[in-house]
Amino acid sequence: MKPKAVIFDLFGTLLDIASLATAAGKFTRDPAALVATWREKQLAYAFAATIMGRYEDFDALTDRALSFAAQRHGLDMGDRAWEALGAEWERVRPFVDVPAALTLLRERGYTCGVLTNGTPKTAAAALASAGLTAEIETTLSVDSVRVYKPDRRVYDLATTHYGVPASELVFVTANGWDATGAAEFGLHVIWCNRAQAPAETFGAAPAAVVSTLTEIPALLDA
Repeated sequence: MKPKAVIFDLFGTLLDIASLATAAGKFTRDPAALVATWREKQLAYAFAATIMGRYEDFDALTDRALSFAAQRHGLDMGDRAWEALGAEWERVRPFVDVPAALTLLRERGYTCGVLTNGTPKTAAAALASAGLTAEIETTLSVDSVRVYKPDRRVYDLATTHYGVPASELVFVTANGWDATGAAEFGLHVIWCNRAQAPAETFGAAPAAVVSTLTEIPALLDA
């Protein structure tokens, strides 16, 4: 059965967070380490916000995480520098395999969407900057349910929007924890394991694992 839609995680799956290191290099000699800490704490705050029932949108958590990362790495950043670096989330570059994969899916008649922790504003700006807006039919943000992935209410945004059971939707993510959460919910999950990370040892396994998004069109056709 052809899926109703192929839904992608945005940051870390379509867009390469590591590309933030270019901008971070203006403030530190080890930009990759700063970005890694920033991302780790950003996700940790998202998980904590959901568990504690204390929602703040992803832009706010991103700022909090940057403050933590700057302190961890001994950086003294002024307000203007802080704002400039935080705004780079609207200009994160796509992974090299993304444009070709989305084009192949569109040519085969698949509808593509995004399900993101990001705010609608930042997600829209990032997709536009990456040149991907025309390839994405809809962008669903956790802002509408005020919890973060992998809470089931987030994945339910997709089934509600498309009006089909979870089994009729494909969800693609590069995050192992996101793949597990979506699989537990019942979505047909493809884990894009670019980093060749170990498989998760807790929760449901994805239906398929690929190393690049360009493998997905042929996988779905089969």
